[in-house]
Amino acid sequence: MSASDEIDSYLEGLPADQREALEALRRRVAELVPEAEEAISYGMPAFRYRKRPLVGYKAAKEHLSFFPMSPAVIDAHAEDLAEWSTSKGTIRFTPDHPIPDDLLASLVATRVSELES
Repeated sequence: MSASDEIDSYLEGLPADQREALEALRRRVAELVPEAEEAISYGMPAFRYRKRPLVGYKAAKEHLSFFPMSPAVIDAHAEDLAEWSTSKGTIRFTPDHPIPDDLLASLVATRVSELES
């Protein structure tokens, strides 16, 4: 089974609101970094860029998580992320309060830049 098939299967098992939110995030990352490859990384759906982990995402009981795979990316956007719960490597959000497209684009661009340097 390909990583994309595994991710499809994972998403199909989620409640509709979580699935829709994570599918939207998945599509947006694929649009932002078309050369990124889908993968399973650290046991979760993810994207790899130049064979290195780019970002990951998953569902939990009470929230969804976006993992930029870098504490520095979260630190660089701390002010913009003030309304979401964050930790060293995670941004927690909900289907009714997702990460806006422009902020997601900035987070992903920062991570791509980090991987390219």
